[in-house]
Amino acid sequence: MLLEDNIITFVKNELKKIHQILSPDNLEREEDDMLENDNKKQRSKSREAFVTIVLHFLKRVKQEELADRLQSKMFAPLCQRKLKSTLNKKFQCVFEGIAKAGNPTLLNQIYTELYITEGGTAEVNEEHEVRQIEATSRKPDRPKTTISLHNIFKASPGTDRPIRTVLTKGVAGIGKTVLTQKFSLDWAEDKANQDIQFIFPFTFKELNVLKEEKFSLVELVHHFFTETKEAGICSFEDFQLLFIFDGLDECRLPLDFHNNKILIDSRKSTSVDVLLTNLIKGKLLPSARIWITTRPAAAKQIPPDCVDMVTEVRGFTDPQKEEYFRKRFRDKKQASKIISHIKTSRSLHIMCHIPIFCWINATVLEDVLKTKEQREMPQTLTELYIHFLVVQAKVKKVKYDGGAETDPHWSPESRKMVESLGKLAFEQLQKGNLIFYESDLTECGIDVRAASVYSGVFTEIFKEERGLYQDKVFCFIHLSIQEFLAALHVHLTFFNFCVNLLEGETSAWSKAFHKLKLPNCGGQFLHKSAVDKALESPNGHLDLFLRFLLGLSLQSNQTLLRGLLKQTGISSETNQQTLQYIKKKISENLSAEKSINLFHCLNELHDRSLVGEIQQSLSSGSLSTEKLSPAQWSALVFILLTSEKDLDVLDLKKYSSSEDALLRLLPVLKASKKALLNNCNLTERSCEALALSLKVEGCELRTLDLSNNNLQDSGVNLLIAGMKSPHCKVEKLRLRACNLSERSCGTMSSVLSFQFSSLREMDLSNNNLKDTGVKALSGGLGSPHCKLETLRSEV
Repeated sequence: MLLEDNIITFVKNELKKIHQILSPDNLEREEDDMLENDNKKQRSKSREAFVTIVLHFLKRVKQEELADRLQSKMFAPLCQRKLKSTLNKKFQCVFEGIAKAGNPTLLNQIYTELYITEGGTAEVNEEHEVRQIEATSRKPDRPKTTISLHNIFKASPGTDRPIRTVLTKGVAGIGKTVLTQKFSLDWAEDKANQDIQFIFPFTFKELNVLKEEKFSLVELVHHFFTETKEAGICSFEDFQLLFIFDGLDECRLPLDFHNNKILIDSRKSTSVDVLLTNLIKGKLLPSARIWITTRPAAAKQIPPDCVDMVTEVRGFTDPQKEEYFRKRFRDKKQASKIISHIKTSRSLHIMCHIPIFCWINATVLEDVLKTKEQREMPQTLTELYIHFLVVQAKVKKVKYDGGAETDPHWSPESRKMVESLGKLAFEQLQKGNLIFYESDLTECGIDVRAASVYSGVFTEIFKEERGLYQDKVFCFIHLSIQEFLAALHVHLTFFNFCVNLLEGETSAWSKAFHKLKLPNCGGQFLHKSAVDKALESPNGHLDLFLRFLLGLSLQSNQTLLRGLLKQTGISSETNQQTLQYIKKKISENLSAEKSINLFHCLNELHDRSLVGEIQQSLSSGSLSTEKLSPAQWSALVFILLTSEKDLDVLDLKKYSSSEDALLRLLPVLKASKKALLNNCNLTERSCEALALSLKVEGCELRTLDLSNNNLQDSGVNLLIAGMKSPHCKVEKLRLRACNLSERSCGTMSSVLSFQFSSLREMDLSNNNLKDTGVKALSGGLGSPHCKLETLRSEV
C-alpha cells in the first residue's frame, strides 16, 4: 500500500506540474526551476520516464500538439544548456582572417568594441567599398546615435515600436561576423540577452549548399543544431528565439519576396528560399527576432518594409586602431613601432579602418620585424599584399613541405598554388562571385582534396550533419585579397605568356612583341588598357585592382616575386610612360573619386612629384591658384581630402575668390562642415553645382555662407532645390547681400516647411525682399516641420 500511495502521489504531483507547464499562463521560469532545483538524479529519471508515458498516451488520443508542447517545454532547459555549450566552444576562439593551426585567439581577449550606428539608409551605395572606406575616414567624428551591441533589439528612446528584424550593413572585413559571434558568445556565457531562450546563428554560405533541398523550418533547425532534435523539440512557437543570418551578400538563393508562396506552418517542408522569405516577412514564427548582416550593395535584397531597423558597422576609429595593435602585440615596443609605421603611410592608415586589414598588417609587420634580413617595411598596399603572400608561401613551405623558413619560398607547388588561386580570383571577380563551390575550383585546376593546403590564403568551411555528407564552401578572406590575386594573375599571364586578359584575347601588339622576344612585352599597353577600363567603371569596381596591377610593376616588388615570373617584367622606361599617361588622365575633367584613385596609383608607383609640388607651396604659403594646371588642382583636392587634419572649414578665399576655384574644390566642400564662400564672385552657375553637392548622401556641410555674391533669385531657387533633399544637413544658411527680391521668398519658404529640413538659422539681410516677401516667408515659418530659430531679414 505504501508503494501504491507513493506512486499515486508522484503521479498526481507530476500531472499537476505538467498541467502548469501546458497552461498558457505558465511562467517560463517554473519549468526551469523544476529541473534546475531537483538535484536527485533518480527523481529526475523518474520524471523523464513518466513524461515519456504521458507523451505516449497523448499521442494515442491524437493530442499531437499538446505532446509536442510538453516535450519542448520539459526538455528546453537541458537543450538550451547544450546549445550554449556548443556555441561557447564554437565562438570562444577566433581565427582572425585565416585558421592558423594551434594558434587561436580568445575572442574576449582580442575583441575591440566597434561603432554600430542607427539609421543607415536603405539606399544602395554601388561604389567600390574602398571608396566608401576613404570617405568614412574623412569623418572622424561619430554620429550621436550609436548602439551598444547588446541593445541592438531595443527600440529607440521615445518609440514603443518593437524591433523584430535588424539589418546590419558594413563593408567587407569591417567586423560584422565577429559582432554576431560576440553577441552569441555573451549569450552562451550568460552575460547578456538572457531573455532570449535560443540563438540560432546561420551563414548564407552554409544555406547556399542546401539550395536544392527541402526542409520544414523545424527540420532546418534540427539539421544545423542537433541539440534541438535530440531534445525532441518540434515546436518553437512558445520560445523567444533569435535567428542570425550572416553574409547576405554571399547569398545565392533567389529570395523572391514578391512571388514566393506564403507559409505559416513551421512543420511544412519547402525550399530553403521560401523558408527564409517567410521567416523574414514574419509569416513564420512572427515572435522570433531576426538579425541579418550584409555588405552595403546587397542590402536591397531585403524589402524595406520587412526591416524594423537598419544599422551600420563603422569600423575602427584612430584610437581603436591603436588599441587593436596593442592588444595584438604584448611587446609594447613592437606595438609602438608598428603603430608608428602605419601612421607614416596614409593609405595603410586609412585601410586600417577595417579590422581584417589591421590583421593583415599585423601578420606582415610581425614577420618583417622578426626576419633577420634587413627588409624595409611595406609602404604601399601592393608591397603589403606581396609580403602577405610571401608569408603564406613560407607557412606552406614549413608547415606542409617540411622545409626551413630560409628555403626559397616559391617552390613548384607554391607557384602552382598561386597560379591556380590567381586564375580563380580573376575569373570569379569578373562574374562578381565572392564565394565559390567545388565546381568552381575544379574549373580552375584546383584539386578540392588539396584545397586545405591553401588555407593560408584560402578559407574553407566544412559542414557535416548526420554523417551523410560534407559540404564545402570557399572564399578569400577579404575582397582585397581576391583583387590582389586577380591583378597578380593578369600581371603574370601578360609577362609570362604575352596575353593581355583585359583585352579578352591576345592582341596584335602583344603578339608582335612576343615574336620579337622583347623583354618587357609591351607593359605600357597593359597598364594603359587597365587605366582606361578602371576609368570607364561608373562605380570604381576596378580601383583597387588597378592600384595592385600598377604596383606589381615596380622592380622592388618583382624581386619578391622572383620565382613566379619567368622574366623580370617591366623596365623603368615603361613605368615612366605609365606615369605620364596617368598624369595626362588626371589633367582631364575626371570626377574627384577617379582622380583620387589615380593619385593612389601614382603612390603605388612611388611617384609623389605632383603632390609634392603642391604640398611645398602650401607649406611655404606661396600657392598661387591662378597658375595651377588642372593636374595640380586635382593634386590639391587629393591633399586636402587625404590630410590627417579634420576638414572642418573650407575658406575659398584662401585659394581663390572665384567660381572656377569653387567648382574644382566641390569634393572638399562636400567633406567640410563649414563652407565660407562669401565675397567670392559667385553666380547662378555656382548655385547649380552646390545644389547637386547638397543632394549627395554623405555631404557633411552644416554651415553655408554665400553672402555678398550676386546670386539673384534664379541662383537661390536652384540652391533651395538642392536643400530640399533628405541628405542635406545644412543648419545655417547666410545669403546676406545676394541681390535677392521677394520673388525668391516663396522658394525659401518651401524649404522651411520641408519635412527633412535641418535649417535653424538663416540670414537674408541686405536684400530687397519687401513686405510681400516677408509675408511669403511667414507661411513656411508657421509649418509644424519648421525648425528655424533665427531669421535675419533687415535691409
